[in-house]
Amino acid sequence: MSVRYPRPLRPGDRVGVTSPSSGVPKELQGRLDAAIREVEAQGYEVVVGRCMSGDGHVSAPAADRAAELTAMLTDPGIRAVVPPWGGETAIDLLPLLDWDRLREAEPTWLVGFSDLSTVMTPYTLLTGTATVHGNNLMDTPYRVPEGLLSWLDIVAAPAGHRFTQTPPGRHRATGRDDYRTYPDVREFTLDTPGRWTRLDGNGNGNGDVEAEGRLIGGCIEMLCNLAGTAFLDASAFARAESPQGLLVYVEAGGDDAFSICRNLHGMRLAGFFDTANAILVGRTSAPGTDSLTQHEAVLDALGSLGVPIIADVECGHVPPYLPIVNGARGRVVHTSARSELTQTLD
Repeated sequence: MSVRYPRPLRPGDRVGVTSPSSGVPKELQGRLDAAIREVEAQGYEVVVGRCMSGDGHVSAPAADRAAELTAMLTDPGIRAVVPPWGGETAIDLLPLLDWDRLREAEPTWLVGFSDLSTVMTPYTLLTGTATVHGNNLMDTPYRVPEGLLSWLDIVAAPAGHRFTQTPPGRHRATGRDDYRTYPDVREFTLDTPGRWTRLDGNGNGNGDVEAEGRLIGGCIEMLCNLAGTAFLDASAFARAESPQGLLVYVEAGGDDAFSICRNLHGMRLAGFFDTANAILVGRTSAPGTDSLTQHEAVLDALGSLGVPIIADVECGHVPPYLPIVNGARGRVVHTSARSELTQTLD
């Protein structure tokens, strides 16, 4: 198996929208419509599936969600599948997806983050298909800050394309936009300065890092439940596709520092970080505890690996978003003067 990159999207191509996890409540339909218009403005046709209900914690029964996602990912007329957002229990899809059919089909882009990690990361590991961990459909109308890209930029890039993203130096530390009242909001509220931080070493955020490897990762609270299963065998992926090692990225969605610490310990014990040349950790607004911060939780679990650990990367639940392609070749540089992640689609 080698990493398979879906062909770049061109005007006239179709983009599928389905909710493998949580659907969209009626009161947020306006934001969904605004996001669809943004995709259509790029020249694409949007196909909305049946599994979209926001009445419960999932959009439809698991069998229906699995069937619709499989159908979209194997339909040669659909070139990308972009759920509105994540959710909580996409794990129920994994035994129901037709993995042989997905492996044999022409590759299709799958985009998202949060609970979509539960599906996207195994999709890359088991089929070799590159996926985009980044801003989801409901985030798409936001104007992208300088230095970053949108998923729309990446899915239109040709094979072999190389691109570099750099942190904008500001992020959102408080609150969130009210899509009910302002469904067309397009400007991020980036109210707080911040930069990447090296956690290992002297602990003050300094220390130069330069590391390479294929990229793989996702949301901690979701991937920890797959640790030790065939759905999250990063070591086998590294042996086949990146014997020189991986760049592993993780991010905390909302669990407190004790939970994140336990989850990362479990993932480490299951071998998820065994072939990591460096670890990128997303910036988080998840709470610490009286005795343990989120940064300390990461160090407690992963500090013994002896590889660089860079935190506060824009690859999580805190806006803005730095899309990462699972399976792409990556090169991370972090010094006192610059921070950047370069990805190559080969």
